[in-house]
Amino acid sequence: MRAFRHRDFRYFWATRVSGILATEMLVTTVGWQVYRLTASELNLGLVGFAQFAPFALLFLVSGVAADRLPRMRIILGCVALQTVCAATLLWGTWSGAIDFRIILAVLVLFGVARAFQAPAQMAIVPNLVPTEDVANAIAWSAAGFQMARIIGPTISGLLIAFGAAHGQDELFVYILSVAVFVLATGLAAMVRKPAQVVSQAPIAVASILAGFRFIWSRQVILGTIGLDLFAVLFGGAIALLPVYATDILGVGAEGFGILRSAFTAGSFLGALYMTQHPVTRRAGLKLLYAVGTFGLGVIIFGVSEIFWLSIAALFVMGFADAISVFVRQNLVQIITPDEMRGRVSAVTAVFIGASNELGEFESGVTAHWWGTVPAVVVGGAATVTVAVGFAWLFPQLRKVDSLEPDELIRNYRDAPPRRG
Repeated sequence: MRAFRHRDFRYFWATRVSGILATEMLVTTVGWQVYRLTASELNLGLVGFAQFAPFALLFLVSGVAADRLPRMRIILGCVALQTVCAATLLWGTWSGAIDFRIILAVLVLFGVARAFQAPAQMAIVPNLVPTEDVANAIAWSAAGFQMARIIGPTISGLLIAFGAAHGQDELFVYILSVAVFVLATGLAAMVRKPAQVVSQAPIAVASILAGFRFIWSRQVILGTIGLDLFAVLFGGAIALLPVYATDILGVGAEGFGILRSAFTAGSFLGALYMTQHPVTRRAGLKLLYAVGTFGLGVIIFGVSEIFWLSIAALFVMGFADAISVFVRQNLVQIITPDEMRGRVSAVTAVFIGASNELGEFESGVTAHWWGTVPAVVVGGAATVTVAVGFAWLFPQLRKVDSLEPDELIRNYRDAPPRRG
């Protein structure tokens, strides 16, 4: 727990955990509310697309902002805006004025906040701890992230069931979400402005696109980002959990919360395992194996009609995802210089973080076209295919061994990119 010796990291960690907890409660409840109101898989996909669109439109600007402005100030403003979004959903649900159009509008604004928050949040961790503690900080940050993702859906499922018994399915979740977002805002304000190498490059097209150029010139980073992009895009089965809970497994709101938490429980334990047993050798191969395992889990979940088997498949998916996230974040954050980390993180956010929402959109659309089970199974098979294909397309990624900062910087930041 070396990272927690540093005051600002402790407050940042608490900010991130509380913010993700509130976000998971809100997003989980929105999915349930939309399916309850519209009974449409396509609309579940649009929920994801509404959050993805701001990432796609703003990621270049948000990356430049994260390199030129205090990153913690950006995070503080974004969490405050998310609080407003949660309060709007609370008001609409309490007043009875909520409908699908209002929900989509709020999610777009919520997506704007996340578009600016993601690159600043990804880039700031190396500013909060010494270089030798970066890997530990990344691991604990991921563990806290996954812990919040476990607790959030579980609380949502229980409160939705409690609210349904009182004629207010989603109201109590939104009340709690607002309260936790307020807490996250206060914690963010406690983080002092950390040391940061501010980019002095003129704001021009070349500067804005520098993140793309850096990624394109490093086969390791390009392969890592592309691998996660396609894995998440094709493996977006989580968006269809309301359909599985209601129509396939028949487990209701409580079961929905358990299913949503099973994935994040696996992710949390995987991230916690990484804090004690980090990947030290054969990192590239372990990343590829993790993505392939994730795809197999998606296939098993897709065909399962047994509640416990579905839980197990989601748990395995989450554990594999945690290993993938740990390796990817170490590769990207350590190889990238601090003055470019915001722009590179913005590209990473739109192609990985936001692809969660795009994957939800893809799953909703394909489920609408083909049916829920075929859409999930085909997505899982595509994920396995991607893992095999990237092992062949990016040999340098496959050959990455150690995640030691000095070795990564020497081999992949400062040295000319190598092929083969």
